[in-house]
Amino acid sequence: MGKSEESGTSQVLVLRKIRQILECFTVERPELTLQQITKTTGLPASTCQRLVNSLLREGFLDRNDDVYRIGLDLVRWAAPGTLGLDIVQLTRPVLRRLRDQTGESTALYVRDGPYRTVVSLAETRYSVMRIFTVGMVMPLHAGSAGKVFMAFDPAARRAAVGHGLTRHTSRTVVDIDVLDEQLAEVRRRGYSATFEERDVGAASISAPVFGHTGELVAVLGMIAPTQRLTPADVGDLAPRVVAAAQDASRRLGHRLPA
Repeated sequence: MGKSEESGTSQVLVLRKIRQILECFTVERPELTLQQITKTTGLPASTCQRLVNSLLREGFLDRNDDVYRIGLDLVRWAAPGTLGLDIVQLTRPVLRRLRDQTGESTALYVRDGPYRTVVSLAETRYSVMRIFTVGMVMPLHAGSAGKVFMAFDPAARRAAVGHGLTRHTSRTVVDIDVLDEQLAEVRRRGYSATFEERDVGAASISAPVFGHTGELVAVLGMIAPTQRLTPADVGDLAPRVVAAAQDASRRLGHRLPA
């Protein structure tokens, strides 16, 4: 290996260590001591101290007594990267990839009171499909996406129950006790799968999308006719929906538990 190659490899290793240090800081742990940084990264104490001092000099970190945090200069430099980006743009590749994996339509929903609204959509290429459009508004209590909202956001459940649990089909759940049992199951599994609760012939699987502070910001789901999506398909498809929702969460700054 030539000197230039050795130098390049060394620089990559240094950058990797710097990344390890910066990734120690989270919304839950915005301030850390040098000892905590060293323990979290697993780097040798002397190496960690040297790199932390360098990051401090360059404005990547700030220090208050013995506690470090992400530097305001780094925050300022990162700001232009967020301009023009929103939840729809950030998650659009995830919707398209899930659509391509499953062959079915995928959608992103946000909540407004007792309703959920489609804000982004990747349509199936099948000729037989459930009609979905961006801007479509639906109740929370009927369908998998609404149940995910209610399961992971108590305010959503209160809004839905306060608005009234209207029956849309014979499978719409209008009993609060039954609904709460289902919501507990959604929280345990991490997703919801429903069949013909809002429209006869329609089925869906949905999972939560979280923001950088850990709050529920949206729900991601796939929608299909019941002839292509049956209860027997959930075991195979639900993990794909959950993985897509986790990817969307990461793109919005959420860090999954280690």
